[in-house]
Amino acid sequence: MATHRLGIVMHGVTGRMGLNQHLRRSIAALRADGGVVLGNGDRVMPDPLLLGRDESKLAAIGAETGDAYTTDYDAAIGSSEHALFFDAATTLMRPDLLARAIAAGKHLYCEKPVAASLADARMVAAQAERAGVKAGVVMDKLFLPGLIKLAALVSEGFFGRILSVRIDFGYWVFTGEGAPSNRPSWNYRKRDGGGIIFDMMAHWRYVLDRLVAPIRSVVCLGATHVQERWDEAGARYAADADDAAYALLQLDGGIVAQVNSSWCTRVNRDDLAIFQIDGTEGSAVAGLTWCRTQSLVDTPRPVWNPDEPQAAVFRDQWTPYDPDGTYPNGFRAQWEQFIRHLYDAVPWPYTLREGVKGVELAEAALESSRRRAWVDLDRNGP
Repeated sequence: MATHRLGIVMHGVTGRMGLNQHLRRSIAALRADGGVVLGNGDRVMPDPLLLGRDESKLAAIGAETGDAYTTDYDAAIGSSEHALFFDAATTLMRPDLLARAIAAGKHLYCEKPVAASLADARMVAAQAERAGVKAGVVMDKLFLPGLIKLAALVSEGFFGRILSVRIDFGYWVFTGEGAPSNRPSWNYRKRDGGGIIFDMMAHWRYVLDRLVAPIRSVVCLGATHVQERWDEAGARYAADADDAAYALLQLDGGIVAQVNSSWCTRVNRDDLAIFQIDGTEGSAVAGLTWCRTQSLVDTPRPVWNPDEPQAAVFRDQWTPYDPDGTYPNGFRAQWEQFIRHLYDAVPWPYTLREGVKGVELAEAALESSRRRAWVDLDRNGP
């Protein structure tokens, strides 16, 4: 069996997500395990070229992983030795970099949002389609064990008719005063493309569309709760991007989704993100890795009595749902699928057009917040 080298220009690996999930836990791990096995038994061995602006950070990462690195964008994007361009850096840079990679004949794989505007996202998707390159968007939440289990319950018909969905996501992001923040400072500046609405609505679009039903309209209230933060150098700055979003979404079939996203909340739930689906025949709640169910026949009859302490422990009334299966790192699993798509021409559902939908929802949510009104999505797709 043959081994094929896949040269990948990896941009954005100096960031937390790009380094940990995409380089260390995906590409480096695949390489350590002998590459990606194709349908005919051949193997594909990823060979990254790390690209970025901070040479000292790149050098340290390259020394750890053994990968080559460069700060020369023109040389990296134009390299004939690298067939794939991957981007996990800031959203504002993405459309231009993807367009340059398309012009150089490269296939694309990128984080979301695809762009900071719907017009730019549509433009890049159209360019890729005209050029005939293969392109994919990271949709990692679908590969979480908790959501895989929820998807299995949906496919089994466990819920009956689905009525509603609740998503509660977030945690406290420190301001950076006196100690480093736990998120990069650009997330909280509008001019740098920051804001939780654009960041998280791209996720919630594909999660709800694929797990439950297509989204048709949204009403959203964005807020900037913490208006002063400190950057990586310890300098104070005005935080003017939204750091929380409170949304209602209408889905096909009359399903209602309530979605809260916040970087200004302290966690009093079982995980950083909680997903609950309620239906006529049962309900299920999931975190990142676990899932619990409550069928109609097992649903208790709670009694409202504000004069007595609540004796029932409601979490104990749910049943763990643990179907047989193994759940590898979701980023790695999607990388493997995309690489097989490049070589085996297996179907690839997570296209740039699907990424455009996430930008459409983010723009609609921002418009809703500005207008204090419901905003419909395009039923014909973006």
